[in-house]
Amino acid sequence: MDVKLLAVVTALLLLTYVPPSQAKPISLVERCYCRSTVKSLPRGYVRELRFIHTPNCPFQVIAKLRSNKEVCMNPEIRWLQQYLKNALNKMKKPKH
Repeated sequence: MDVKLLAVVTALLLLTYVPPSQAKPISLVERCYCRSTVKSLPRGYVRELRFIHTPNCPFQVIAKLRSNKEVCMNPEIRWLQQYLKNALNKMKKPKH
């Protein structure tokens, strides 16, 4: 095989090679983080709360437990509703 032809074929192969993308497929991007939620969870088990609201998903609450496990909570849990209500009231109060 001619050296020039080999160089051209190698160059074309290198130009057509596309490295795999690091972006997530659209089907994964549009999925909600919480697919199922726990219906009840004692407040004492929760170390940290995280709230996610995206256009494609309903309001989601992720609780990090004392065991470092993360679970999705039902936003209708009574103590969580009270917690959110108190947090909103604190934000509304003017600081003196």
